[in-house]
Amino acid sequence: MDGTELLRVLGNEYNPEILSFAHEPRSAQELSDELDIPIATCYRRIEELTDAELLEHHDRVLSDERRRVNVYRRNVEEVVVDFTDDEISVTVEERQEVTSRLDEAWRTLSQ
Repeated sequence: MDGTELLRVLGNEYNPEILSFAHEPRSAQELSDELDIPIATCYRRIEELTDAELLEHHDRVLSDERRRVNVYRRNVEEVVVDFTDDEISVTVEERQEVTSRLDEAWRTLSQ
């Protein structure tokens, strides 16, 4: 995705707030409730951010109501926009990889 398109996605209402709040895995309902976003809009924004590879489907977990729900988290740590030399330059710093589940399970078993 080019810089101009990325800026368009980031400029859409709610997208920056969703990315900021999704530093840890969150469901669409959690994002909707915490950020006061209508749930249908929240799903559209999640799809848009996922398509732009700024947000990722992280897992499918059991909710408190014992239903499976998708949780999402951001893929990026930082987005830097530079407006020099009559050009727009966008640099994206990807999120540091989290320890894999297998590593976590192994560490738990080893204790």
